[in-house]
Amino acid sequence: QVQLVESGGGLVQPGGSLRLSCAASGSSFSTYAMGWYRQALGKQREWVAAIGSGSTGSTNYADSVKGRFTISRDNAKNTVYLQMNSLKPEDTAVYYCIATAYTPFRNYWGQGTQVTVSS
Repeated sequence: QVQLVESGGGLVQPGGSLRLSCAASGSSFSTYAMGWYRQALGKQREWVAAIGSGSTGSTNYADSVKGRFTISRDNAKNTVYLQMNSLKPEDTAVYYCIATAYTPFRNYWGQGTQVTVSS
């Protein structure tokens, strides 16, 4: 069982920045693919970014955040980050961390952290 705890959310003005963190329990963090999803009020959860397993995992981003958000991981700290720059009001959502294990296949979710972009 893997527990994920997100932090770093809050209220920020348009154009501002936030960095989300997701700390994972256990000793197999480096073997998991990690990612971020978000869910705005009244909308479906949507994928934001992902990073592959290992120390040099490849990254991918949703078109809506490409060039503004950066996902990274620190395997020594069992933590994945989401650096969010040039934030827009439409980025307002609850952001969830996900860990994907492949043997056996299973997804683990965090509890979410609220990000509000407003002036």
